[in-house]
Amino acid sequence: MDLPPLSLFAPLVLLAVAALSIARPGRRPRALPRLAEGAALAALAVGVAGLGQLLIAGPVTLPGLIRLDAVSATMVVLVSFVGWVVVRYARSYLDGEAREGAFHGLLLAALAAVNLQVQAANLAVLAAGFIATGLVIKQLLMFYPDRAEARRAAAKFTLVWGAGDAALILAAALLWHAFGTIGIADLTAAAGAGLPLAAKLAVALLVIAAALKTAAFPLHGWLTEVMEAPTPVSALLHAGIINGGGLLLIRLAEVVQASPGAMAALVMLGGLTAIFGAAVMLTQSAVKTALAWSTVAQMGFMLLQCGLGLWALAMLHIVAHSLYKAHAFLASGGAVQAVLSVRRPGPVAAPGLAAVARSFALALVLYAVVATGFGLIAGPKSAQALALGTILILGVAYLVAQGLADAAPRALTRHTARASLAAAVAYFGFHVLAGVLWGTHLPAPPAPGPLEWGLIVLALGSFGLVAVAQALFPLWAHHPSTAGLRVHLANGLYLNAVLDRLIGGLKTAKSN
Repeated sequence: MDLPPLSLFAPLVLLAVAALSIARPGRRPRALPRLAEGAALAALAVGVAGLGQLLIAGPVTLPGLIRLDAVSATMVVLVSFVGWVVVRYARSYLDGEAREGAFHGLLLAALAAVNLQVQAANLAVLAAGFIATGLVIKQLLMFYPDRAEARRAAAKFTLVWGAGDAALILAAALLWHAFGTIGIADLTAAAGAGLPLAAKLAVALLVIAAALKTAAFPLHGWLTEVMEAPTPVSALLHAGIINGGGLLLIRLAEVVQASPGAMAALVMLGGLTAIFGAAVMLTQSAVKTALAWSTVAQMGFMLLQCGLGLWALAMLHIVAHSLYKAHAFLASGGAVQAVLSVRRPGPVAAPGLAAVARSFALALVLYAVVATGFGLIAGPKSAQALALGTILILGVAYLVAQGLADAAPRALTRHTARASLAAAVAYFGFHVLAGVLWGTHLPAPPAPGPLEWGLIVLALGSFGLVAVAQALFPLWAHHPSTAGLRVHLANGLYLNAVLDRLIGGLKTAKSN
């Protein structure tokens, strides 16, 4: 008799210990914090065992419910590892809180819901995991219910997350109508023959659901206002929960990629969100708020990767961002002291227009050389992959511009040139790694047609203009209009205020 997916036991272990918090929901609940950490570590061990099972036996399923493959096994290990780190941190962070026991129970329940979500074999289980995650996260956001900001953040989260759940459920109903199934493997196979109208509408709803789950522009406000919750909640939300929208797209990659319109929407929405989030992030003075806007930008970039058909790279992005962002939030408390302990830096080299032009040319030449080398070794890359690498190297060109400024020392010039070269090598190296890990399980990028080429040019032009503007910023930083622009960006162009009014209007309508 074949064994069921071992990873199935990860959420079961977490839920078993979470249930114990009902008996000890208050302050210092005896052994519960240690049991919670043990349960998270056990879930990680089960996830690793499931990965071993996958390597030995190949993909394993619990028919109609759970599927363990390269993507789900990776996500189980990732979620369990981040969860263990967060639970361990919470043991000391929440020590002595009035509802300490309840917090540990809710934290384990959230991890169990996400573990179920990432292993789903059909859209019903996937939707159930999303709904359960939303319900638990709302309670964690309201851990300090007397804080008005916490109540507002929870209300925004519930509104946006619930809308995403509704879009996913409606998409599942349409896919059932179109193909007679909601099994992810069956939908993947059926999408190869083309999409009927109902399925095209379903894909549009899937894109909407993913955008809502990843806090894409313009409904990103809930993600930037969750700082009233305990730090472990912020870490779990930004390092794990927020990846749900990306996972939804990756699990249904073949279905989404069968709709050129959906792919175009992801490119435009993801690119806009990435640029907007990064611009706002640079204006924030608070560490955690800057990290929140960084997550908005990173999730936008991940949607852009999905829209370009770079599914394996999007998966790698999820893994890397989760590990980085969990560490960043949990270490944010010491960030101010760390900055103050560093000797104040000297003046920054301000490059002129000629230096900026030389820097971008140098960065692109280095990138072309590395791309050619990797092409000879590992085979040619798709136009989408080359375009994404160009976008990344344009960001590095900002550093190169400082190195080529007239007042810059030669050591800085050499350092920034090495940084550009290292970034290009790392990009193609990680691209090869992602292809080995997940490439055979996900569709290849589509051959570019007129629409795809138009989107590539649009993305390169948009990110290129932003990179040039950033490099030239020291030249116009003191202009009066810059101060006003900075204020508007620091407030996120006031889009949160619009959502606040909408929520207030809904509450007023309900009360009447």
